Amino acid sequence: MNDRDLELIKRLTDRLEHLSADSTYAHRASGLRGSLLRCMEYLEANQQLSCEVQAQLDELMREGFEILELAAKEVGAPK
Repeated sequence: MNDRDLELIKRLTDRLEHLSADSTYAHRASGLRGSLLRCMEYLEANQQLSCEVQAQLDELMREGFEILELAAKEVGAPK
């Protein structure tokens, strides 16, 4: 895990935090954001990822980007 990856996670958590409370995805985004923040804390403390933690982080990030895409479609944002 490098600094670029950490920056991507930070941006993703920031964007999830800023979803409108009116969004049908806001509650899901909040829980996902918490999970990503816990993974970031782990990364910053350990600097190495086991295969299991890396797989979990990959899944959380995939789901985070999916939520952002769905929320954007919900408000009619262009692709």
